[in-house]
Amino acid sequence: MSTNGDARVILDPTGERSVDKREKAARLASLDGTTVGLLDISKPRGDIFLDRLANEFESRGATIKRYKKPTFTKPAPFDLRQQIASECAAVVEALAD
Repeated sequence: MSTNGDARVILDPTGERSVDKREKAARLASLDGTTVGLLDISKPRGDIFLDRLANEFESRGATIKRYKKPTFTKPAPFDLRQQIASECAAVVEALAD
């Protein structure tokens, strides 16, 4: 927060000026034969959650690919996002503590 005379200005640390409107992706008809990416954001115990999801998805016929962000404090690097998008039909991002 910054003060400007008597007025207070709240700064948004994300730097977003407007919210992008996107259509929802189509739901997968089946997991059978689908490659699902599991993205660990590097927070404690996220891997435990993803292990359980991997087991569930594999029991439904999915192939699992695991990915991990270098740090939870920043968005996934562009190259990692591109890799996931090119290798997977769906992705689950783990948020856990």
